[in-house]
This record gives sequence, structure tokens and C-alpha cells, in this order.
Amino acid sequence: MTVQDTYPIALRLLGRTVLVVGGGPVAARRAKGLLDAGAAVTLVAPQASPEVLALVDAGLLNWQCREYRSGDMDGVWFVQTATGVPEVDTQVAADAGVQRIWCVNASDHEASAAWTPAVARIDDVQIAVNAGGDPRRAVALRNAVAAALESGDLPLRRHRRPTLQGSSGAGRADAAGGNDDGGSALGAGGAYGGGSVALVGGGPGDPGLITVRGRRLLAQADVVVADRLGPRSLLAELAPDVRILEVGKTPGHHPVPQSEINSMLVREARAGNRVVRLKGGDPFVLGRGGEELLFCRKHGVDVEVVPGVTSAISVPAAAGIPVTHRGLAKAFTMVSGHEELANLPAGSDHTVVLLMGVGTLRESAAALAANGRSSHCPVAIIENGYAPDQRVTIGTLETIADQAQAVGVANPAVVVVGDVVRVSPFAAAALQIPIQ
Repeated sequence: MTVQDTYPIALRLLGRTVLVVGGGPVAARRAKGLLDAGAAVTLVAPQASPEVLALVDAGLLNWQCREYRSGDMDGVWFVQTATGVPEVDTQVAADAGVQRIWCVNASDHEASAAWTPAVARIDDVQIAVNAGGDPRRAVALRNAVAAALESGDLPLRRHRRPTLQGSSGAGRADAAGGNDDGGSALGAGGAYGGGSVALVGGGPGDPGLITVRGRRLLAQADVVVADRLGPRSLLAELAPDVRILEVGKTPGHHPVPQSEINSMLVREARAGNRVVRLKGGDPFVLGRGGEELLFCRKHGVDVEVVPGVTSAISVPAAAGIPVTHRGLAKAFTMVSGHEELANLPAGSDHTVVLLMGVGTLRESAAALAANGRSSHCPVAIIENGYAPDQRVTIGTLETIADQAQAVGVANPAVVVVGDVVRVSPFAAAALQIPIQ
């Protein structure tokens, strides 16, 4: 048999009776795959391996504890041989051929009427690779394709719309408008099947720091609701018909209110779209992802949360600053720059990370100094972490506000306060203190 005389096809075996002949580990693997496809599996073998017995004990398959008989073909849609005895497998394959039943002969791939491919499943995508009857070659190719799909390097986005589950009029009403409380404009339930929302943490901005899961969901998206931070360069790689809805906020300027963002996610999902809410950092770290999650759940929308690399830890790392370090700091606290700082531990061996803290930097530095930290406590400001224009400014609680004003520090920036700043390669000259 050559590759050219095969016709690749997927069998839909849900509820159909299939026959596995053999009771060893290979038979168990094949039976498990058939069970995963929803088939009703009958296995014939005089002995069964522990793997087969586990399936029997779970009530998943019908084991006939005996030798194979030709009558076992009656009413069967598909056959898999795996006895390890070529003569038996050949007889099973011959009986299947007489009844025009497709059969995989595990003992002789050249004579087999069908081949079992190497299979991988990535979400709702299934990959099946045949490689001229060479299973190791097929597995290697399967793994390479699966890895590319996992990373989002291959186009995962669907092109057929999901099945309509309600009236078309209701679906159009849901997609047409919305209000803050999920009232009539959002409707009482999803009109279309298949819509979903993924709250994806994109990390601090470098496209290499988004998670594999987040990258894959972005490749599947029909609609992306995007913040101004995060891996913006990935948006340029999306297909032209993927809609990008910009909802980015800057300090003191929120052109799209959070309530409208919440409603937007629900409307788009109910229109049958796969929606990715692409955020910078982590959606649950000062990202209001919890509000979006609860709103989607309240309105019956399937929602997934994909954690991201939070800027509170990653941006200091971009400047060579660990938030904890043996001998310098055992713990750290992350707060918004707008939060009350008086109750934080006073020692510089407890790291403080301020997010959104540029506008209140002078007040925050004074509050931390007044709470018992030395005025010489090191402070670092990292602007545009991981971007080509990243800039690091290092000083002390006494000097940092004036330094920031002099050089024009601006958001996005992360402020780190504590002795860990001394670890940074930028610190020795700025603080005039040698690194131990």
C-alpha cells in the first residue's frame, strides 16, 4: 500500500458498536481512543491486561473473555486488531473484509484496510497524521503540528459560524446594543451557541511574555477587546476581519466606562463570537478582571480566565530587581499608588511595589519615610518595562520625587521601594553603594 491510495477521513462513532480484538496494552490504548470518540466498545480476548481491566471495572467497555469468533463481526461498524498474533489479526481482518467493515490490522500495516493516525486534540481542533504506515514518523509530525497550534503560530480561528440556537431576531437584538445592568438590550439569554469570553493576561508588553494558552486563544478570536498596555504587536498578526475594539484607559481618562466594557463582552459573545479581553499584566491584579468575570457569569456567558505575568514582578525583573532576595527581603507588598501606605511594614527589608504610582510618587515617598523607613531607603522607577524605550531611574525616598520630576517620568511605570533595589545593575552608580 502506498500513501497515494489512502483517503483521509474522520469517523463519527458516537453510539456505534466497534470491535477490538486483543487484550494487551495496545488494545487498551485503542479501546480508550474509541471510547473517547463515544463508541460502544466490545473487546474480545481470553486474557486482559491491567489497562483493559481498569476500563472494564469502570463499566466503559464490554469484555468477552474468550477467543475471537467470526460471528463477533455481526452489527459492527469498525474493527481494531491488537492481539500480537499475526495469524489471528489476519483472520480478523479477512472476516471484516468479507463483511465490508473497515479494519485496522495491527500486525501488518501494508495489508491493513485502514491505518490509525497519530492524534492530538487542541481545544476543538483534532490533528490526525498518517505517515506511510510509519507510526514514529507520524508521532513526530503530530507533535510538531500540535506544538505550533499550542503556541498560536498556526491559524486556529474558525470560519463557520456557530449553530443558531434561538431566533435570529433575538440574536441581532443582543448584538445591537447594551446597558449597564444587562437589561433588555442584552436580553435574557444567549441567542447563539459557540460564543465565549476569555480574560487573557498579556503580560507587561513583550509579545514573548504572553502565556501559551493566551496566545492560542488570541489566534482563535473573532473579537479582541484590547487595553492600551500588554502585547499590542500581536494584534497586527490577526486576520483582517478580526475586530479589535479599543477600550484602553489612561490615568484619569476612561473613554469607555467599565460598565460598557462589561456589556460589550456579553453582547459580542452572545452574537456567537469568541471574544478575547486582552489585558496588560494579569487580569486579576488591579485589572478589574473580577468584575468582568462576574458580569459574564451573571449573564450566562461562558468565560475563561488566563493568568498573565503581572507587571508588579516582571517589570522590576526587567531592571534586574527581585522583589525578594536572600538576606535583603523575605516578603513584598504590592499596592496601588493611590492606597494608604501607613500600615505597611516599616523596614526596607520588606519590599513595596507601587503600581499606577507616578502621579502620587511624592506623597507616597513621604508617607513611607514617615512610617519608619530611612530617607536613604533605595527606590527604583522602571518605565515601559521590556519595551525598547525602557528607562530605569534609581534614587532614595528622599530624592526620588525630584529625580522623577527632573527627567519627566511617566506611566506606565512600576515603583520599587526597598533594599532589593541594590541588586539592580543600575544601582551601584546611582546609590554609590557597592553590591555585596
